[in-house]
Amino acid sequence: MLLVLSDTHCETEPELTPHLREELDRADRVLHAGDFTTESVLDGFEALADEFRGVVGNNDAAAIRDRLPETRIVEWAGLRLVVVHGHEHSTTALGLLARQEDADVAVVGHSHRPGIETSGALTVVNPGSHADPRGYRPAYARIVERGDGVVQLRTVAGETFGSARLQGV
Repeated sequence: MLLVLSDTHCETEPELTPHLREELDRADRVLHAGDFTTESVLDGFEALADEFRGVVGNNDAAAIRDRLPETRIVEWAGLRLVVVHGHEHSTTALGLLARQEDADVAVVGHSHRPGIETSGALTVVNPGSHADPRGYRPAYARIVERGDGVVQLRTVAGETFGSARLQGV
């Protein structure tokens, strides 16, 4: 399972619910679409996850900018994902980036609004924010292998409230 997070916006630690900590322990890989805010939060994720991949967000400290790229390509279970924070990408720009990188899925954050959108062959996943939802429900996303593959939006207690099938998994 691929666990997808974004917009943590914490000062000292990732602030995970017990359910989300269990999900992180079970995940094959953890992706984070930026806005950790502090280096200690990034360190916390790296210590907890067996395989962690993140990108820098617009609210991240300079030390995080030195450690993480703005764009990351991740291959997992037959999928090619492009991960960006999203603050510099319109829908059109994100589609062009995904096409340029031959990505099946684009992972973005920034808005704190969880959602899954499909445009042609591209699926755009915004996991929302598990720790700083800003008026939206606290959420994360996960991608599981089941036939074609499924991306799910879930509350931090584990309730699924959105899903879509993916091609290529």
